[in-house]
Amino acid sequence: MEQAITYTGQAGQHKEELEEKRRNVKDTEIGLDIVDIGLIYGIDLDDDGVCTVRLTFTGAGCSCSEHILKGVHEQLDPLDFINEVKIKIVWSPAWVLDRITRYGRISLGINPGR
Repeated sequence: MEQAITYTGQAGQHKEELEEKRRNVKDTEIGLDIVDIGLIYGIDLDDDGVCTVRLTFTGAGCSCSEHILKGVHEQLDPLDFINEVKIKIVWSPAWVLDRITRYGRISLGINPGR
């Protein structure tokens, strides 16, 4: 079952724009964006415009991790309501297939399930 992204602080007010920009960041190994793969766990935007993105990778040896980190910065840095982007890489809870969205599952040929 797909896992929801947690939006805290001011991030909830910009949810659609944040998601649209994150969809431009692709995992080059899998060929899907980081939203559909379920790599984003949460986004916080404080009153000073500091945006903290909590994300993970499919594994510790993910060869596209630098590409993904760079892509998140390239997409979020230009937004006028963001003054700074911080990325916090988390390994707990570990990424699992259940984090992939229904669209992502269909795109990968995985049973979309429920």
